[in-house]
Amino acid sequence: KRKWIFPKQPNGRFYQWRSVLSLVLLAVLFGAPFIKIEGHPLFLFDIPHRKFILFGQIFGPHDFFLFGLMLITTVVFIILFTVVFGRLFCGWVCPQTVFMEMVFRRIDYWIEGDHKKQLQLNDSPWTGGKVLRKGTKYVIYFVLSFLVGNMLLTWIVGVDDLWKIMTDPPSQHFGGLTAMLGFTGLFYWIFSWFREQACILVCPYGRLQGVLLDKNSIVIAYDQVRGEPRGKLQRGEERTNGDCIACNLCVDVCPTGIDIRNGTQLECVNCTACIDACDEVMDKIKKPRGLIRYDSANNILNRTGFRWTPRIFGYTSVLTVLILVVVYFIATRTELDVTILRTPGMFYQEMPNDRISNVYDLKVLNKTFNAAPLTLKLQEPTGEIQLVGEALTVQSQATLEGKLMVLLKRDDIRMMSTAITIGVFNKDKQVDVIKTSFLGPVKRKQKEM
Repeated sequence: KRKWIFPKQPNGRFYQWRSVLSLVLLAVLFGAPFIKIEGHPLFLFDIPHRKFILFGQIFGPHDFFLFGLMLITTVVFIILFTVVFGRLFCGWVCPQTVFMEMVFRRIDYWIEGDHKKQLQLNDSPWTGGKVLRKGTKYVIYFVLSFLVGNMLLTWIVGVDDLWKIMTDPPSQHFGGLTAMLGFTGLFYWIFSWFREQACILVCPYGRLQGVLLDKNSIVIAYDQVRGEPRGKLQRGEERTNGDCIACNLCVDVCPTGIDIRNGTQLECVNCTACIDACDEVMDKIKKPRGLIRYDSANNILNRTGFRWTPRIFGYTSVLTVLILVVVYFIATRTELDVTILRTPGMFYQEMPNDRISNVYDLKVLNKTFNAAPLTLKLQEPTGEIQLVGEALTVQSQATLEGKLMVLLKRDDIRMMSTAITIGVFNKDKQVDVIKTSFLGPVKRKQKEM
C-alpha cells in the first residue's frame, strides 16, 4: 500500500537559491517559444515532421549523424556529471522537481497549510470545507496542467500552430488536439497523484546511481563522524553524544520521505531540503552548520578532499574530444549541400562548333529556411554549363535532383581527364565550389619519320 508523503515546507538558503533558479527556468520554458529570429522560433523540436531548430538554425534528417554525435556527447556529459556531482541535476534543474516542489507543492501549502494540516485534512471525514479545499486545489492543478502541457507542446509544433489548433474547428487538427489533451491529462495525473513516484519508480537517471556513484562522488551526505551517536538534546546536560539531536526534521522536509542519515539512497533527489532544515537546527543549538551537506563519503571519513580519479579523467578526456568534434561539424556545416558527379556509363559527346560535352548528375540539399535560386558557373577552364530542364531553385529543407551539361572547346582538352571547377551561387553569393573531372578525346602527335 502506498504511503502518502506530506513534507514540511522547507526554508533556508538553498531553498531560496532553488526558488530563484526555478523562476529563471520557468521563464525560459514559457518565454522561449515566443522568441523568433527572422520569423522563425529560437527552438523547435518538431519530431513528427523531423524538423529541429536550435538557436535559430534549422536541422533535418540529413543532420542525423550530427544529432547522433550530440546524443553521445550528452550521454558522456551526464555520466561525468553524475560521477562527480551525483543527482545535482535532479534537485535543481529537473522539470519534474521544479514543477512538483516549486509550483504544485506550493499550491498545497497555500490551500491546505503545512504538512501537519495537510495530513490532518487528508485523514478527516469529507465535509463541505474539505470538499471546497480539495476541489479548489485540483481545479488549479488541472488549469496549470493544461497550461504546462500546452507550453511544452509549443516546443514541438510552435506557437503559431498551437494557436491554430486551439482556434480552428477540432476536425481540422484532430491529432494536435489529441496531443494537447493528452499532455494535459498526463501532467495532471503526474502532479496530482503520481508525484514523487516519478523520481523513485520511473526515472532511469536515479537507477544510474548504483553504477556511476562511488565514494568520491559529491552527494548530499550526513556526517556520521560528527553526528553519531545521535541523541535528544536535554536542557542543562553535558553533551556526550554527537551533534545530531534526533529531531527528525531532515525526514519531515524530505519530498521522497527518506532518512538521509541512512546514507545515499535511490530516492534522494539532492533537493537540499534536509540541508536547510539541519542548518537551522545547528544555528539554534549553536553548532557549526554542515552536519548534512554536499560532500563525498571519502571526505567525510578520511578528509581527503576532491580528487581527480582515473575514471573522472577518462570521462573528461572523452567528453572534451566529443565536444571539439561536435563544434567542428557545426562550424563547418554549410547552408547547401551540392553534389555534381559525371553520369555513370556515359562518355563524352561531340557537339557542333568543335565542342565536347559531358553530362553530370546534380543533387542539391537546401538546409535553410528560404528557397535558394542557384546559378552554376564554370570557373575553370573556359566553357559553358547548360541545365537540363527548369531553372535551378531549391525549396526550403528540400532536395533537388537534375542533370547538367558541361561544354568545352576541343582545343582546351589536353588530357583524357581534365579537371574542372564549378562555382555554385545563391543569388550573388558563392556558397560552394565543386571540383570534378571532364572526359574528352586527345589528339596524339605522330612521330616524325
